[in-house]
Amino acid sequence: MPTLEPLRAVIAVLGLGEAGSLIAKDLVRAGVRVQGWDPWPHGDLASIPLMESFEAAVTGADVVVSVNWARVAEDVARQAAPLIGPSVLFADFNTSGPELKRSLAAIIEPTGAAFADVAMMSPVPGFGIRVPAFAAGGGAERFARIFRSYGMPVDVVGPNAGEAAARKLVRSVFFKGMAAAVCESLEAAAASGVYDWMYGDIAKTFEKADAALVQRLVEGSRTHAVRRAHEMREVVALLNHLGVPPAISSASVEVLERLAKSAQSSDTVTSDVRHER
Repeated sequence: MPTLEPLRAVIAVLGLGEAGSLIAKDLVRAGVRVQGWDPWPHGDLASIPLMESFEAAVTGADVVVSVNWARVAEDVARQAAPLIGPSVLFADFNTSGPELKRSLAAIIEPTGAAFADVAMMSPVPGFGIRVPAFAAGGGAERFARIFRSYGMPVDVVGPNAGEAAARKLVRSVFFKGMAAAVCESLEAAAASGVYDWMYGDIAKTFEKADAALVQRLVEGSRTHAVRRAHEMREVVALLNHLGVPPAISSASVEVLERLAKSAQSSDTVTSDVRHER
């Protein structure tokens, strides 16, 4: 495979919504020849060279970047496959599960092109091309080399397509779950007339957050699972009374009850072992 000088790369950006348009604009600023395409563009397209068709955007590109909805990612890959060859890198930026990323790799790699599973780890607004990203798959190292030269902090996390996607989704359990918990708490606080106090208390907690807090949350949840499950059942009752759907609170009860059962099972095994001795 020929070595490509990053700043000489021709990059097709397929999908010019909020994220795709910001990335494309920064690539243009970096001196990259960008070939943009979106049948329904809705981002800021100023300064982005737009091609007259999908085929025109992909043809002649050294790197093809797909920044679309996950539901159309496979269609984009199938449409691109006949237009690319062994020298091309196809990078899929879409947020999806590992299985879809592996399916995309199976479409792209038989053409001889390299495939990179790319997971953007922060919202693109405010970062643009400098959005932190994970990359995996056969084309991950090449993707990292090229896009680091444009300012993107890329961590290569594995050789297999789907590994970057899996890591992002595992992280989303925390980030999106945390955001949902904050929203549910504030909704309950508003219904109770204590919104400002609750907002301030959450903000103070974030200000003091450190690695030790993570350890306390994990150990405390395991050690006090039974008591905390009871407390969260009371929370669910309160939220129902306030007319606030207790989705996160109800899920917390389930998690704590599972932790309690796991602890009881572990204690039983330990007791049996000691008894046998």
